[in-house]
Amino acid sequence: MTSRTDVNDMKQQHQRYDVVIVGGGVAGLSGALTLARARRSVLVIDAGEPRNAPASHVHNYLGRESTPPGELLAIGRGEVTGYGGEIVRGRVASAERLPGEGRQGFRVVTEDGGAVEARRLLVTTGLVDELPPVPGLAERWGREVLHCPYCHGREVADRPIGVLSVGPLAVHQALMWRQWSDDVTLFRHTGPEPTDEEYEQLAARGVAVVDGEVAGLEVTDDRLTGVRLVGGGRVIGCEALVVQARFTARSAVLESLGLVPVPQEMGGEVIGTYVPTDPVGATEVPGVWAAGNVTRLTEQVIGAAAAGLMAAGAINGDLIAEDTRNAVEARRRG
Repeated sequence: MTSRTDVNDMKQQHQRYDVVIVGGGVAGLSGALTLARARRSVLVIDAGEPRNAPASHVHNYLGRESTPPGELLAIGRGEVTGYGGEIVRGRVASAERLPGEGRQGFRVVTEDGGAVEARRLLVTTGLVDELPPVPGLAERWGREVLHCPYCHGREVADRPIGVLSVGPLAVHQALMWRQWSDDVTLFRHTGPEPTDEEYEQLAARGVAVVDGEVAGLEVTDDRLTGVRLVGGGRVIGCEALVVQARFTARSAVLESLGLVPVPQEMGGEVIGTYVPTDPVGATEVPGVWAAGNVTRLTEQVIGAAAAGLMAAGAINGDLIAEDTRNAVEARRRG
């Protein structure tokens, strides 16, 4: 990755691209690879803040199981640039449709004042995990503080696992994580009291329920060993703590184009916000696509890569249609 190249320098080399991709995670790089192989000029602008950076490995990615996230991205960047795609480090502040009748495309502006133009945009800026306000959670996030059993369950299997209740999905989480361990404790914390039916389900699966709020985490030798309750400092042992983060789309670039994020519900509870698209990533703004967690909050890495591929294919098809229209008009004029 040409991380020392800024957008102003790149602009001198190539002022207008077929596609500018905002975000250099798996979805963005997958889209860039597809477009570069399709012989499109493509620029990826990456802020360098991948969501899964705290995690030690990527899971459920066929052929790349247990690859460290940074290594997977490095491989992807090499593949993109190997086909002529360009990648720069930068943070996009906004995007706008180019003014003037007959002009097609967009101007993408970075926070440092740089700007490039593109015929089409693909936004893959991901999301932010907003954690419950419990001291210590952020420091252990992606290590022993977890949210997805399919991402991390195997790595903490058969260990004592706690589930921090902050909403009505906590019982569902506890019953899911019970698949990986027979030592699961549901900490009531600030969540609602389970219903009689839920209490019965938890008891039937051997999930313990602890009343009271959690004050913080107990860490020994840089490993989670338990949670500390409010009042008296009682400590309940656990080696992994499941939390329900709020998934908030990084939607600023899309919002600058008039696209508004909407709430995502699960089990009757709002779990975050996302920007709607059609099945191949097209937004309501012509010429703008989105892929990955910015539009699908629960997508895993392999799904984000597939979404980037699908969006890129749709973008290339749209460009082919435009190229054909332009060629027909030129032929008629000639």
